[in-house]
Amino acid sequence: MKSLSDDLLVETYYKAIELQLSSDFIMLIKEEIEKRSLLDKIKKTS
Repeated sequence: MKSLSDDLLVETYYKAIELQLSSDFIMLIKEEIEKRSLLDKIKKTS
């Protein structure tokens, strides 16, 4: 995931939720978002 830009990572997170992909995959994306300190870019409702 390190090759994804921050914006693309956040976009991927929202798209994964929209497409109802596996919760494990969504959690992996969210963990990477947390590592990059990007939680302020995603809604707190997730």
